[in-house]
Amino acid sequence: MPYFQYHADILAAYPQLAGGIIIADGVQNAPTPDALKETYLAEQKATIARIGDTPLSDLPSIFAWRRAFRAFGVDPTQYRSASEALLRRLTKKGDIPFINTLVDIGNLVSIRYGLPIALVDRQTMQGGITVHFADGSETFTELDNAEVVHPESGEVVFTDESKTVFARRWCWRQSENSATRESTTHLIVTIEAHHDTGADDVQAALHDMVALMQQYAGGTYQSALLNSQNSAI
Repeated sequence: MPYFQYHADILAAYPQLAGGIIIADGVQNAPTPDALKETYLAEQKATIARIGDTPLSDLPSIFAWRRAFRAFGVDPTQYRSASEALLRRLTKKGDIPFINTLVDIGNLVSIRYGLPIALVDRQTMQGGITVHFADGSETFTELDNAEVVHPESGEVVFTDESKTVFARRWCWRQSENSATRESTTHLIVTIEAHHDTGADDVQAALHDMVALMQQYAGGTYQSALLNSQNSAI
């Protein structure tokens, strides 16, 4: 049973997709330590300086995600990819709030490479995650909201074997049950790209993500770069 896999229909529709996947076990999440805060704040300043006046939509990784969203019928200016939303917050507000060790590591690497990173708690997961086009019968509970809703047919979603949605509109928003909290000990991390140098960028982001998690959260890790020739881990 794969921990994480892409449905064949996704790989056929998005042949440039590069998905970096980390399976983490035995990690210890906690409030963000001072050393990580300093590293994260330095990365935020460096990212602001690197982007300068460049519109976010002109960044290759963001442009490619906007194109991917449009391909499954979603307006990317109404529903922004996780990486664009994070960079938008940073460039407009000047900083990103601290949340916890694992989330802050994910956000640090996300702004460094302009790639969406999801940290999915495996506690309630039944079987592995499959990325596929929704049929509309799947169920989703948004963060801090008890209401159960259904994705739109044709939308790209992450679901487990029970058809519970762990992420909607591919990398737009995670679910309540997938959120990484201080109690998280086992998780799946995804780093995804569609642009021309996406595979190289994802590989570099995987390396940085594992190194930071080992340093600040401990645990054991296995990782893989998924694509049309290697669809599962």
